[in-house]
Amino acid sequence: MVRPKIRPRTASRGFTLIELMVVISIIGILAGIAVVQVKNMQRKARETALRKDLHDMREAIDNFYADKQRLPGDLNELVPKYLRSIPKDPITKTADWDAIIEPPDPEEPASVDPTGNPVAPGISDVKSKAPGNTMDDNVPYTQL
Repeated sequence: MVRPKIRPRTASRGFTLIELMVVISIIGILAGIAVVQVKNMQRKARETALRKDLHDMREAIDNFYADKQRLPGDLNELVPKYLRSIPKDPITKTADWDAIIEPPDPEEPASVDPTGNPVAPGISDVKSKAPGNTMDDNVPYTQL
């Protein structure tokens, strides 16, 4: 009977501690970068939603003026015909907007409605009350 040769073990199969530490470090760095990017994307999405909401409300004010030949006295006058509801500011998460009232022009005669009643100045623009600046342009939210 022939005995099989026993080979001595020269190297074990597996990873060294240094190899494992390098791999874990690389995974940690990639995870850290991903978390920062996700946070920035959420903020960018809120800024985009803010710009869209402001555009929609300004368009509703323009449409209101085109239909009624006067500016709305309150944002709630735009609901439900021009807007489904007053949107919440995506940054502050409240429906508190800065309504810009158009001052009367002193050079023009006081405007009157079809029944002869004087027309009060109305909302000509809307702005956000959110503190801070945008990521891309570094423009204050209040100036969008």
